[in-house]
Amino acid sequence: MRPCQVGSGMNNKTKALIMKEWIQKFAPTARVTLFVGALAVGVSGLAWIHPSQAKEETATAAPIHLKVNEQPVSRDGRTVTSFAPVVKKVAPSVVKVFVTTKSKVIPSAEFSPLEDPFFRRFFGDGLNGRGGRNMQTPKEHGLGSGVIVSKDGYILTNNHVVDNADEVKVALNDGREFTGKIVGKDPKSDVAVLKVDAKDLPAIEIANSDQAEVGDVVLAIGNPFGVGQTVTTGIISAKDRGNLGLDYEDFIQTDAAINPGNSGGALVDAEGRLIGINTAILSRSGGNQGIGFAIPANQARNVMEGLVKDGRVVRSYLGVNIQDLTPALAKEFDLQNTSGVVVSDVVPKSPADKAGFKAGDVITDFNGKPVQDSRHLKMQTSQTAPGTTVPVKILRDGKSKTIEVAVKELPSNELASNNRKGGEEAGASDSLNGVAVADIDNAVRHELNLPAGVKGALVQDVTPDSAAYEAGLRRGDVIQEINRKPVAGADDAVKLTDNLKDKKILLRVWSKEKGGSRYVIVDESKAG
Repeated sequence: MRPCQVGSGMNNKTKALIMKEWIQKFAPTARVTLFVGALAVGVSGLAWIHPSQAKEETATAAPIHLKVNEQPVSRDGRTVTSFAPVVKKVAPSVVKVFVTTKSKVIPSAEFSPLEDPFFRRFFGDGLNGRGGRNMQTPKEHGLGSGVIVSKDGYILTNNHVVDNADEVKVALNDGREFTGKIVGKDPKSDVAVLKVDAKDLPAIEIANSDQAEVGDVVLAIGNPFGVGQTVTTGIISAKDRGNLGLDYEDFIQTDAAINPGNSGGALVDAEGRLIGINTAILSRSGGNQGIGFAIPANQARNVMEGLVKDGRVVRSYLGVNIQDLTPALAKEFDLQNTSGVVVSDVVPKSPADKAGFKAGDVITDFNGKPVQDSRHLKMQTSQTAPGTTVPVKILRDGKSKTIEVAVKELPSNELASNNRKGGEEAGASDSLNGVAVADIDNAVRHELNLPAGVKGALVQDVTPDSAAYEAGLRRGDVIQEINRKPVAGADDAVKLTDNLKDKKILLRVWSKEKGGSRYVIVDESKAG
């Protein structure tokens, strides 16, 4: 990573931290190398999932009438010889979604080679007065699936199916075809809502997806490769999956065959109730290999209601930078397990700041529900109505405490609350070796454009072949805490690292490159 450049004209006193050689501790990270292939999705052909930031169209304010069945699926273990009754019940609710992107004219300024005399010999003189020729892109067609969720024509699908579409057509299983209107799109969750002008449509029954369990039988229904409506079966392989590249992820994983064209289709339980919207697969070939993902019905419903009612998705936030707990971090914070998240920084004037959160707090419960990791806390917070006051259980210095916090609406320009993604915590590979620190004066703060609230010891230099450099510590970083004690300047950094009995050191480091603070563990016991 490119280090921040510290100017050579600094007058502040530099003090080197001379420490023993520490070997980097390679702890296994949470990010398993699953993406050895492509994330194939169901637009025309073997497309890739790249949800883009598109403006949402104005939605109607009419309420949605959804058929929701809160009862859990029967789990009596009896062998089912046929799902034909379930398919007959569900098939009419799953539709084909045809997407057309109109031909567009691109000015020749974006095609500079056409300005070259060599190319003009073949293409002729320019037609736009600049010596070039305007280029016209071909009309594009896409194909996906959707699910009718209300009798008056609301349809759930994926954002990547209809993103950038100029025309949308919806074909029902009975042969009827309608023009679809895009009510709204949410790239952050890959959910989109369509509306067709029709009545008494065969709306699917929706289940409470929170009650789905690993091992439940499921059916995937959609239009793979454009061959026509297809039904495949499997089980729920896992729940709460993430790391597929979206901001809000809580996927249901299934081994029911999902292929390009299935995107936006239905994942239903053994009773024919919607539990998910098929979205993506992991694949080396671009086709099904037994690892498919669906957006849980509860999440899709939440997004849909916001798009229909407000024309956008209203999400809440706390205003904390968080990172997942590794076993090493949990041990440093005297925790028995790795459930929960550690607060590495608190955004000034945010709901968390006003409620009294502090860096080093470990959030274990949010609004009465356990917090597993940063991704789940983000989901739990986002789905809480703005202005709601919720209890948040934390551990501070080993003692349990409950803080009441009034969450607020997430600003449109607000970044994700966890500044480091799961599996990339600094606790997985940290050390300090050959690090020079300096005080931060006004000249340095101005030169490096450091925020006024960032205080500590400036990392002025890091030896390139040191373990600290390999761990990610860079010139321009600021050491804010050492073993949970604040660092005011270079003197503190030196004193707090002298004659330490404990071989492990916990640092809190602010980094401009990382966009905030994070915790770093240095394990001196591995030195040499």
